[in-house]
Amino acid sequence: MNIYKDYMDVIKEAVNSDSSNFINEGLGRSAVHRSKEQFSNIYLRASQKDIAPSLMNFSSKIGTAINYEQQLGLHPDFGHLKNSNSTEEHYIASAFIDIKGSTNLFKKFDKETIFLITNAIQRAGIHTALIFGGYIHRLQGDGIFVYFGGKNISKDKAVLQALQAVSVYTHFVKNDLKEYFNSQGIENISIRSGIDLGYSNDVLWGNAGIGEISEVTTCSLHTSLASKMQSNAETNGIVVGDYIKNELNSEGDFFKPVCHRTENENDRYIYRIDDRNFRYTQYDFNWSQFLKKQPFIATDQFGNSIPKTDNILNPLSVASLKPIAEVSKPYYTYD
Repeated sequence: MNIYKDYMDVIKEAVNSDSSNFINEGLGRSAVHRSKEQFSNIYLRASQKDIAPSLMNFSSKIGTAINYEQQLGLHPDFGHLKNSNSTEEHYIASAFIDIKGSTNLFKKFDKETIFLITNAIQRAGIHTALIFGGYIHRLQGDGIFVYFGGKNISKDKAVLQALQAVSVYTHFVKNDLKEYFNSQGIENISIRSGIDLGYSNDVLWGNAGIGEISEVTTCSLHTSLASKMQSNAETNGIVVGDYIKNELNSEGDFFKPVCHRTENENDRYIYRIDDRNFRYTQYDFNWSQFLKKQPFIATDQFGNSIPKTDNILNPLSVASLKPIAEVSKPYYTYD
């Protein structure tokens, strides 16, 4: 998606200045040496707080207020629980997004380049989550753990935003990022995600840890299942739980039990408590088809999803086709 152009430009600049690149000097070649100033400039762009212009144009179509003042591990609706002994029950949707195959970057690039690349990729993920109302709870290596929802938003809206955010980011990694890395001889870069919803009676918010070595977090089976579902997703796939499926009020068959893909009935349930007759189904989520149904996405003539921005092309008309038809069709007439 061209909405990630600015992030891709940072990645490309980091790669082009990598020490494995060479420049021609007279009759020989010498390695590129990235200066400290050049590294600092790229690093600044890779880690800026504000959303890049190419993505900001898209975000205006979403209409969600962007909270730049978030603190890691401190959802603002539950921040008052920090360093207290109080707890609260409240629903939350949890999403765990993990980039796979990034260790392959070490086969090609130096550590500074990889640092810049991973910062740019993670920044794109954080900004995507912010656009759709997410709260970044934790960064785990190449992974991002995000909460969606809060005290002033309905459960179904939170679920919708979680699915939208992870679907848009997955499209970016599967297409833009993969295509570029393949051109650089880097394969198997992909994304896997898990999303689940815990209702209020299933989620306990509280302060975990001691003093400043602590965070306001949730104790919930469904928070844990989001991470577990991620590990069960296919390459560039999203796996969601039963409660996510129940809350999505949308037309379209976007959910298939994971066991249909694996052809193993044991994969139908992500979690079971047999003596309570509790069996929780996990589903492969068809994020590609889901995206095409979203009001901020259009479909081009090849059936590909493209974002609706201020620069989107006008629909084709008879008049716009006239110059082509006159050349290609000898019997074409148009008044």
